[in-house]
Amino acid sequence: MLFRDTKLLIPTVDPGRRRFVKGLALGGAMAGLGLGPAAALAGVNPRPGPRVLTGNRFDLNIAPQEVNFTGRARMGTAINGSVPAPVLRWREGERVTLNVTNNLAHDSSIHWHGIILPTDMDGVPGLSYAGIKPGETYHYEFDVNQSGTYWYHSHSGFQEQTGMYGAIVVDPREPDPFGYDRDYVVMLSDWSDEKPENIYAKLKKLSHYYNFNERTFKDFLRDVREKGYVETQRDRKMWGDMRMSDRDLSDVTGYTYTFLMNGQTPADGWTGLFKRGEKVRLRFINGAAMTFFDVRIPDLKMTVVATDGQNIEPVSVDEFRIGVAETFDVIVEPKDDRAYTLFAQAIDRSGFARGTLTPDPALRGEIPELDPVPILTHGDMGMGGHGGHAGHDMGAAAPAAMDHAAMGHTMPAADPHAGHDMGKAGEVDHAAMGHTMPAADPHAGHDMGKAMPAMDHSQHGGGTGGIKHAASEYGPHVDMRAETPQYRLDDPGVGLRNNGRRVLTYADIRNIGATYDPRDPEREIELHLTGNMSRYMWSINGIKFADAEPIQLTYGERVRITLVNDTMMNHPIHLHGMWSDLETGDDRHIPRKHTVVVQPGAMISYRVTADAKGRWAYHCHLLYHMPGMFREVRVS
Repeated sequence: MLFRDTKLLIPTVDPGRRRFVKGLALGGAMAGLGLGPAAALAGVNPRPGPRVLTGNRFDLNIAPQEVNFTGRARMGTAINGSVPAPVLRWREGERVTLNVTNNLAHDSSIHWHGIILPTDMDGVPGLSYAGIKPGETYHYEFDVNQSGTYWYHSHSGFQEQTGMYGAIVVDPREPDPFGYDRDYVVMLSDWSDEKPENIYAKLKKLSHYYNFNERTFKDFLRDVREKGYVETQRDRKMWGDMRMSDRDLSDVTGYTYTFLMNGQTPADGWTGLFKRGEKVRLRFINGAAMTFFDVRIPDLKMTVVATDGQNIEPVSVDEFRIGVAETFDVIVEPKDDRAYTLFAQAIDRSGFARGTLTPDPALRGEIPELDPVPILTHGDMGMGGHGGHAGHDMGAAAPAAMDHAAMGHTMPAADPHAGHDMGKAGEVDHAAMGHTMPAADPHAGHDMGKAMPAMDHSQHGGGTGGIKHAASEYGPHVDMRAETPQYRLDDPGVGLRNNGRRVLTYADIRNIGATYDPRDPEREIELHLTGNMSRYMWSINGIKFADAEPIQLTYGERVRITLVNDTMMNHPIHLHGMWSDLETGDDRHIPRKHTVVVQPGAMISYRVTADAKGRWAYHCHLLYHMPGMFREVRVS
């Protein structure tokens, strides 16, 4: 069983490296990509970047590779000698062949994230296949029936953390509904000189090991001045009684991470060229293991034109949050002959990745200050804005969930037992499955009190009060249950509210065409994202993957999945093999995503058409949450 013999090691990270600009990024740091509409390289960095491989036949070799992002050489996991891995450029409608050879001393795999393909091509050991043994080659072959921005990564062990990830660009059969003159991939990621097994072991021993943003006495005095002593003391007592932190934003932080943009550290930065007046397409991909990024380009508006590879109605924003495994394509149009900084700060503000759009490689843009460290609120705990900690338990059902009639669809009666996953509790054994992995006012438009009405679960076992927590959620493996989770699609999230910038939210996203499958769902599956932070145990409905029964779908059916986040952390949930059609209130233009972020203490729902037979992975894409917060989905 993976992790069984993992030991907590003495910290080897120099505290002086806690700041975001770390080291000299010597020979191993890879430069970024510049792709023209015809896939031409811009070639603006002196260091060689990941190659762009085009065509429909590819030979990929997985092997150890020495890299150096911090001034100290470490061993990474490379594809064709590159960290990040080469960009694969395909064309919609073609059949691609990929021969992947494993030159590591242990099993490996590649998952084509967001690509819809047969189950035996999906690349998940224990579900799709047995994985790729050392010295062996696996032959992937499938039709590409989509276009847009995607990525690929290992689904074995912690190889993704050590550099095994790369971008996929699929050129459309017909031109996109928007024009551009330059095309750049912007891959965001996080690198640690520590071995990922050691990171995981430390988290299991002390979950806040990497959190250096805890409250101080200075913070206490400031809050007393702003809110008064009584309210401040009550707030501190609430968090203390729960043994939780209101700055619990990221499990792994800039204390050990160096944040990268196209393989470049903040000290160097990635560079992309433009000419004044050109339209530049930036394909942002979050290939990090654990880090959410808040992305902006000061003094330059971004028009979001695609999410998770799917074109949407254009939305003009100043900033967006990109969860792990999500992709956002934006168009920018610089009007001046000056340098602009691409600034991607970690959600916990412990560091950033950066790049530069410039007409001259010698010019660099000014790097903005990091925003203040965000502070979680009662609403982020699913307490509906109420004080005290009574809402932290606690058995009382949430009063309200989404009124689906108000969103333009009706909710049929469902199987009273479907989706509540009332199985056993325990910790993951990936070996058991062969999975060796561990239009409003821009500043006032986010009305935090205006959550979507909540769902009536009385027809499917949820009780007339709304959300009901299953019996499996009670016990030492779960330390929090949201009392009043809300649909907060128009909430930009903790740290981005009322910051003076126009921030993208899920409520802004509308598919550019008609909804692909307009059918109403035949039934609903409600799943709770659960965990015990102090013990670093993650699960769904209080049941970790090793003890959970598969989620059964019938081929061809239309299902609504409702996710309730009972934890204080964002979770990016990825369903393999099928699209997640996000319910935003407009049935006519439902956007399709492959990864859906569920905010702390919130709930979200999406429809799934079970149009792909086989066994599929369904999990949180935070690498160190995945061992427990994982399910198998079977379509038959």
